[in-house]
Amino acid sequence: MDYHLKTDAPDRVPSDCLVLGCYEERKWPTTLGALEERLADSIVKLAKRDHFEGKVGETLLINPLDGVEGARCERLLLLGLGKREALDIAKIRKGLVAAVKALRDSKAKNAALWLPELSIGERVLDARATVRLAVEIIESGTYRFARLKKEADDKPVRLGAVTFVIEKAHKAAAERGVREGEAIAYGMRLARDLANLPGNVCTPTYLGTEAAKLMGDHPALKVEVLDETQLEALRMGAFLSVAKGSRQPPRLIIMEYHGGPAKAKPVVLIGKGLTFDAGGISLKPAANMDEMKYDMCGGASVIGVLAAVEKLQLPLNVIGLVPASENLPDGNANKPGDVVESMAGLTIEILNTDAEGRLLLCDALTYAKRYNPAAVIDIATLTGACIVALGRHPSGLMGNHDALCEALLQAGERCWDRVWRLPLWDEYQEQLKSNFADLANIGGPDGGAITAGCFLSRFAKDFPWAHVDIAGTAWKTGQDKGATGRPVPLLMQYLIEGVA
Repeated sequence: MDYHLKTDAPDRVPSDCLVLGCYEERKWPTTLGALEERLADSIVKLAKRDHFEGKVGETLLINPLDGVEGARCERLLLLGLGKREALDIAKIRKGLVAAVKALRDSKAKNAALWLPELSIGERVLDARATVRLAVEIIESGTYRFARLKKEADDKPVRLGAVTFVIEKAHKAAAERGVREGEAIAYGMRLARDLANLPGNVCTPTYLGTEAAKLMGDHPALKVEVLDETQLEALRMGAFLSVAKGSRQPPRLIIMEYHGGPAKAKPVVLIGKGLTFDAGGISLKPAANMDEMKYDMCGGASVIGVLAAVEKLQLPLNVIGLVPASENLPDGNANKPGDVVESMAGLTIEILNTDAEGRLLLCDALTYAKRYNPAAVIDIATLTGACIVALGRHPSGLMGNHDALCEALLQAGERCWDRVWRLPLWDEYQEQLKSNFADLANIGGPDGGAITAGCFLSRFAKDFPWAHVDIAGTAWKTGQDKGATGRPVPLLMQYLIEGVA
């Protein structure tokens, strides 16, 4: 998608379609200049005729604009934003999503977008944030994964360019918003492309190869992929045990970006990279098991974030770790009751082989210590229990550092990739006791998302740490099945704010 900025009057910007944001009860924007004068009466009549009220996400396409002297847009799309006094980022998102769908259906090749000044309570959502949000939504709304299809898409996306109509005073902020939005959307697209690939294509080896290829387009990225022999030398016994049931060898993908001072502590991101998870000996039910190719969405998001960070050349140091494996049943696979030793030296009784993600992550958390990190954030499609607790709207958040968790909470609110914090009380730790090892890999049927976080916390005592469970947010199921690219926006917002 090509993005442009114009400071002309909206009606003077050439486009197939001009998107005009308006508030409920037909309160049209007041800064439209000549366009408002010429079209106000006609717009009101058409709005009344078609019962357009300006409610959130409501759209009305006026097509074509015949006989309007001087107008350089062929169509006008009215976009409802609801009541001005009730406007918030959720309503803005809903409106923009509806606008992208209407533009896609209109077959417009290019569009101009003008929104009124957006106030959210006492805080103004400035041009930078608005444009960044719009770019993310446009890219997500026009995303298609057709790589494995032989036949052409029957509904191709024609929209190829969007012009943001802004005031001159906001041009610098809007330009920054475009750059950030494009980088975040790029990271999301990369994460979605990797996650949407089937498990027979996207193996641990493939994931490592694709990560390494990024060095060609991102010279500030350094990527190293450790193989099974190197993992054995590191004594990553928990991680390696998960791969024993698969013919695909495990890989640890290490991505380094050094954009900050050499002595500055890095932020370490760890993404679970289960390229397919059948549950091992504790086999999953057959229904919807195909969606277990998405068990590597945490790893895909880390790869996407590192690429986006490099694209923006953020002035900080970021490390990405992606432990990648498959989890399949086999004569050599982990068995319930087996005891393995982690890189940290703690022994783990495996009571359920389908609780394997934490076995990868615990060794990666131990590995992260060598970077003397400022903060460590792990991202994983870790527990179905998180979906039971929170549904599919927010991701789950746990951690041992209140300031880090609060920063992630606030970042999620600002970019609307939200998280909700769950407790890591000592009472939950009791559920991980084992008669035969230092700890068990599950804590029973109660509080499964929290006990998974408690398990990881045992390996994160030496640094500020947060755990983001994306089991309910990493992909959509049903008719709209596909990866979402979350939580790339959350992590990028957190990193951008850290250097703002």
